[in-house]
Amino acid sequence: MSAVLDSADLRRVFGAFPTGVTAVAALVDGVPLGLAASSFTSVSLDPPLVSVCIARTSGTWPRLRRAARLGVSVLAAHQEHLGRQLSARVADRFAGATWRASRNGEILLDGACAWLDCGIEREIPAGDHDIVLLRVHALDADPDTAPLVFHRSAFGRLQRAA
Repeated sequence: MSAVLDSADLRRVFGAFPTGVTAVAALVDGVPLGLAASSFTSVSLDPPLVSVCIARTSGTWPRLRRAARLGVSVLAAHQEHLGRQLSARVADRFAGATWRASRNGEILLDGACAWLDCGIEREIPAGDHDIVLLRVHALDADPDTAPLVFHRSAFGRLQRAA
């Protein structure tokens, strides 16, 4: 028997789990296009796979998924403004951001604490979202840069243990 759960309760409880914040971005028809996603996770080491969940209501994803490659930038603690901007319904989500695009078209944000060059492996329908399975082609991380954290519907930073 399936219980009917209140969406406000779901958001509250799901929000109790802190996550990082990623920017998924690429050049599409020569224009930078991207979105913020906090539902990013590692999936497999062999083959190297990660996933991100995208709301089916996204107006950006149908265009972004046409890109040959996608850049996934793990936002750094000082990039909260980019997390907000990439989540907003604004014309230029990259205004004021510094980024680089590879010859394959993926966009990586400067100053991120980690980045991955990915291609879409598979999309799996899952309720009101799609699970997008991404194959990792290249990656790197800056161990000295702290990540941005999303927790209880707000951005935050990790505190180092004393």
